[in-house]
Amino acid sequence: MSDAKPLPHSFYSRDTVAVARDLVGKVLIHRSDEGEIGGIIVETEAYGPDDPANHAHKGPRPRNAVMFGPPGMAYVYRIYGMYWCVNAVTEAEGVGEAVLIRALQPTVGIETLRRNRGMRDELRDERLLCGGPGRLCQALGITGAHNGTDLVSGPIRIIERPGDLAEMTEITGIAEIVTATRIGITKAAHLPWRFCLAGSPYLSKKP
Repeated sequence: MSDAKPLPHSFYSRDTVAVARDLVGKVLIHRSDEGEIGGIIVETEAYGPDDPANHAHKGPRPRNAVMFGPPGMAYVYRIYGMYWCVNAVTEAEGVGEAVLIRALQPTVGIETLRRNRGMRDELRDERLLCGGPGRLCQALGITGAHNGTDLVSGPIRIIERPGDLAEMTEITGIAEIVTATRIGITKAAHLPWRFCLAGSPYLSKKP
């Protein structure tokens, strides 16, 4: 993966819902101190315009400042005072939108991902490694220190999977992307802005 080119900034400088859908099937990699770790993105959520669940809905604040910066940056925030979540900033600079990466199918550095999650031998089910945004960040060692880093040149990158859709189907078992309503929020939860790799056992929750 080290020689694979990350998605360009122009990929993110588009409609947020379209970016959320297009990120499913791409590969998220963290170039950590322990080597490269990551996997195939199987679930995303868009946080877009006129969206009360969007952190940027009420305008720029110190916490959400990265969302108003250039597209293609990592927006990392903490929920419940415990768990980090990683997002890709989208749209043009100054807009304030992003895509939450909700789940991965682990493919790179799996033993490191397990150690980071503190998974005992009897709980080594790979479906639990990155099934949810908090688990994902814990497994990949993503923290607030990564907030504002560049997804093109920084330690966290999203790359196009080598090969075509048929190869992805062979690896994941499925290739269809399905749309669902968002989860884990109380505002605008009805919006169909969650995208999942259909039938994947690595989703945080079935659509």
